[in-house]
Amino acid sequence: MEYRKKHGIYYVSLGGAFPAGAVPVRHPAAPLVILVRRDPLYSRGFWAVDDLGQLTEPEGPAALVPQPAPDDVPRDLQDFVQAHGAAVLNTAFPRGYEFAEAWFAPKPQRLRLTLVGLGDVGGTVLTALKLLGREIEEIRIFDFNEKLGRRYCLELNQVLSLDGAAMPKVSLCREDQLFDCDLFLFTASKGVPPVGQEQGDVRMAQYEANRAMIATYARRARAARFQGLFCQISDPVDLLARAVYLESNRGEAGHYDWQGLLPEQIQGFGLGVMAARARYYAEDMDLDLQAVRAYGPHGAGLVVANRPDDGYDEDLSQRLTTLAKEANLRVRDLGFKPYIAPALSSAAVSLLQLVRGQYHYGAVPLGSAYFGCRSRFTALGLQTQREPLHPDLFARLEQAYRDLTEER
Repeated sequence: MEYRKKHGIYYVSLGGAFPAGAVPVRHPAAPLVILVRRDPLYSRGFWAVDDLGQLTEPEGPAALVPQPAPDDVPRDLQDFVQAHGAAVLNTAFPRGYEFAEAWFAPKPQRLRLTLVGLGDVGGTVLTALKLLGREIEEIRIFDFNEKLGRRYCLELNQVLSLDGAAMPKVSLCREDQLFDCDLFLFTASKGVPPVGQEQGDVRMAQYEANRAMIATYARRARAARFQGLFCQISDPVDLLARAVYLESNRGEAGHYDWQGLLPEQIQGFGLGVMAARARYYAEDMDLDLQAVRAYGPHGAGLVVANRPDDGYDEDLSQRLTTLAKEANLRVRDLGFKPYIAPALSSAAVSLLQLVRGQYHYGAVPLGSAYFGCRSRFTALGLQTQREPLHPDLFARLEQAYRDLTEER
């Protein structure tokens, strides 16, 4: 194998071109980036692997299970990856090398966030992050209702710290500063049906209105050459995350030039509350709460499992899926919009788990769809949680994935 080095990063090619100026070296060292070249419309961009078998897996739910190492790979490379891990970079993205260098550059000790939208969800997320976000230096907020933004700045900057630890500063954000941040949180939404007027899958009623709105911000992220994480919180997060990705990668003529965000720079935050709702009902059934899993979209297509492995029970899992999927209707039956649990479980808690490097629920790129699962960010990039899955459960995940790719 040929290895090269540039700016402290080691590269090996399995199909992708080396970056210009990379010099040959005898042996690999960390951090190692494996270069591949795949169609950006259907493939990932920058992710972590700990076994070379993960390089040849099909895009989709296969990224959620362990993969055997192929027989035809160099032993030295396989041994290195198993011992140290590696990042994979799809060189079909022109900004890929730039992103890789930014990824491995020193990170700030505390993060700066931008939050757009101060409705019910946005205000709840902001309050939770103010109280719990010890990793956050500043939360800059933007809403077209300027008085609402000023109100939140006044009130949340007058909150006492419980233990004396530093709390995030809350400040107003100008439109030209939106992407001067580490994480961009989009909670704004249009088309939420009023209580009593909803029909069918509520999240899909929001899709078309929110898609048109989110396109503007995707283009702004592209223009700013944003290097952070675009956190899509308004529904439907999986479809809108994909829309952000595609829109950010369109040139002025409307064609794809892949000069925008890499797939892993976008994540949808909607599945956390479904996992929380599943656990709520699983507790009444005396099930092992730590074994309960949720996958797929937040709404129709959701997959809940009583456990992922040999103890998987199809009937019980289908029952949990229905209960979790319809839990929001129980709140609407009482005459209220169900936004508190989603804002806390799907957004605030999941975001804090993400910045702490913990496994969390979110919709991440698995080929041509953003699919809800457990993942985390490591020093080498995005890593999905891999565990043995019962064949019947895996079949449900494959169907949910196919439905998502056909739903757009």
